[in-house]
Amino acid sequence: MTFDVPPADPATAAAHFLARLSFETDVSDVHAALEAGRPGLVVVDSRGDAAWRQGHLPGAVHLPTAQIAARAAAVLPPGSSVVTYCWGPGCNGATRAALEFARLGWPVREMIGGFEYWVREGLPVVTPEGTVRRRVDELTAPRSAVVCDC
Repeated sequence: MTFDVPPADPATAAAHFLARLSFETDVSDVHAALEAGRPGLVVVDSRGDAAWRQGHLPGAVHLPTAQIAARAAAVLPPGSSVVTYCWGPGCNGATRAALEFARLGWPVREMIGGFEYWVREGLPVVTPEGTVRRRVDELTAPRSAVVCDC
């Protein structure tokens, strides 16, 4: 049982959580950054072609993980800060993509929750039919807001 292990001291805990926040971001924060026009931010969809056509984040760059090493420099502006996403929490594709970007020297974060939580929070999705929003899943966000309020 985890309560048999004492919690870390506050300084160690603070360092741990600060490190996590430097590696990860969430869909609400990515949405806010995109809406604000955060300079230098590039959101990369690391899924394959069929998934991209099924729907993707507005403004995202499609760069499947297997193509990152060969194409990143040609696709992303120099000095960009990258956020990767894949399907969702049951998939580590965004983690693998973030690793590739880090190995290439790009500052990078992984968007936890991925495409699944973007959709579940009712955020806009680009499809071949246009931009759509699905109903908010109240298990992931309040119905009345686009942010989780945390």
